[in-house]
Amino acid sequence: MAPTERRLPPAAAPGNPVAGAAMLVSAAVVVAALYFGRDVLVPLVLAVLLAFVLAPIARVLQRLGLPKGVAVLAAVLAAFVLIGAIMGAIGAQGADLVAEIPRYAATLRDKLGALQGLGDLLRRAEGLLGSLGIGGPLEPPANPPGTVVVAQAPRSEAALLNVVGAVLGPILHPLATAGLVILFSILVLLYREDLRDRAIRLAGARDLHRTMTAMNDAAARLSRLFLAQVALNAAYAVIVSALLWAIGLPSPLLWGILAGLMRFVPFIGTPIAVAPPLILALAVDSGWSMAALVLGMFILGGAVMGQVLEPLLFGRRTGLSPLSVVLSASFWAFLWGPIGLLIATPLTVGLVVLGRHVPRFEFFDVLLGDRPPLQPEESFYQRALDGDADGLVDQAREALNEPGATLAAYGDGIALRGLVLAQTDWSREALEPERLDVIRAQVGTLLDDLSDYGLAADSPLPATWRAEGAVVCIAGRGPLDETTARLAGLVLHRTGLGARAEPSAVLETANLNRLDPALVRLVLLSVLEEGNSVAGIRFFLRRIARQLPEAKVIVGLWNAAPDSPMLAALREEGSAEVIVTSLGEAAALGEALAQRG
Repeated sequence: MAPTERRLPPAAAPGNPVAGAAMLVSAAVVVAALYFGRDVLVPLVLAVLLAFVLAPIARVLQRLGLPKGVAVLAAVLAAFVLIGAIMGAIGAQGADLVAEIPRYAATLRDKLGALQGLGDLLRRAEGLLGSLGIGGPLEPPANPPGTVVVAQAPRSEAALLNVVGAVLGPILHPLATAGLVILFSILVLLYREDLRDRAIRLAGARDLHRTMTAMNDAAARLSRLFLAQVALNAAYAVIVSALLWAIGLPSPLLWGILAGLMRFVPFIGTPIAVAPPLILALAVDSGWSMAALVLGMFILGGAVMGQVLEPLLFGRRTGLSPLSVVLSASFWAFLWGPIGLLIATPLTVGLVVLGRHVPRFEFFDVLLGDRPPLQPEESFYQRALDGDADGLVDQAREALNEPGATLAAYGDGIALRGLVLAQTDWSREALEPERLDVIRAQVGTLLDDLSDYGLAADSPLPATWRAEGAVVCIAGRGPLDETTARLAGLVLHRTGLGARAEPSAVLETANLNRLDPALVRLVLLSVLEEGNSVAGIRFFLRRIARQLPEAKVIVGLWNAAPDSPMLAALREEGSAEVIVTSLGEAAALGEALAQRG
């Protein structure tokens, strides 16, 4: 017989180069649009994020009796008055700090000079201070003797316009951005229902109820999350400012606001926030105590916020993987500068929440979220396929260490489902024989490791059922049925039954002596639906009935769907006493039969 020609799995097929090039071009166009359209997109994104924060406040004002327009306007204006006050405080603190820079620079220079073995660092620091004009005399040097001073010509109108533009440009641009943010925020809050309906239309109007529920839930979650983050980070800023003021650090409000803002940037936000006040503490204090206090305060505060308060209030941290946080912060900072760094995490959180609630955008959750990209059974199959027996053992131990976990639950929820995936790939000729051998070997190693997983102590079952071989798990003809039989034998053994696994060849005439009719009380025929047939299972049942006429018989058709044609056909046949589809059912039934004797 000629060997069966196996098709390559779809994943192995070469990709379409035209489609790949189109995706790259599309991605480049999107990035270019984000970069060149930042003057409009940044205010729009800020307005949307601000709308999520202000939406609960506007709803509360509406419940108090204010018209919708008045409530929205009041919430937006109150927010910008608060932001303006914060910016004013930053400006005042920054001006005071700039005025004291020469004195602080001298202290820092003296402290660097006291360090031994840092000559190069000292010379570089002095050169930097000198280039900034804060390390030496502030007055410009007089003209050298013999220098001819030439009177400058009057400035032209063009020069005057350039000066005016240079002065007004840095002022007008932030004002224009703030105006756009205010306008967009008011519009988003006023027309949020209309915008929601349009988003539902884009996301999927065929299943209107589910899409609407998902969108409403996502919006409510984002509003609560962002509002809670703003409140928590504001409280953190107040506490940091108070502590820095207590230890005598100049401009404490400035550094507290910086710390609160950087809490929106996980992982890299705290190092960014601690660097300026730490350097300032080194420059202000002639010793090292103030710097140590500042560093210790930020470390302790970051630990309390990240490990206690945020998990307590939010349940999870941000729902983002650490890698996605760093990449998103780098990406948005590259496109939009410091504003992009601040809004990167809230924007990415919004995309992840949208992906978890709207199926069309699920790829955002897969790419950016912190949930495992594979289901547990998929991870089981992937590790077995990759030859990672240690990974299989670690996954099993982790699952079995969960509260209330059992070996049967692990087998049903992870192992059997993973084996079904492998069996399905084999049936559709997407799995090569060599890889199938690898899967059997790796899962066999896993089962060897689980063989010592706690036998029930002082089992109340009768001795005849606890004797080794009283329960026999016989494999079907499928390529992975022997593996499922071993797993079923472990689960039944865990309940106190004297179970062991046997291959399908145990029913052949040459192996009749391996089964003792006087010893065997229960036979479990272990099969996967793929790789078996109703006729083959009936053949096994007839052989079992002839060789072990006194034994109870169970068919384990693992992980079969309720509408499975094979399951329906076997139940109509009625050859077996009972058919189970899970290890939990088999264990419960075997224990019940043993207790009845």
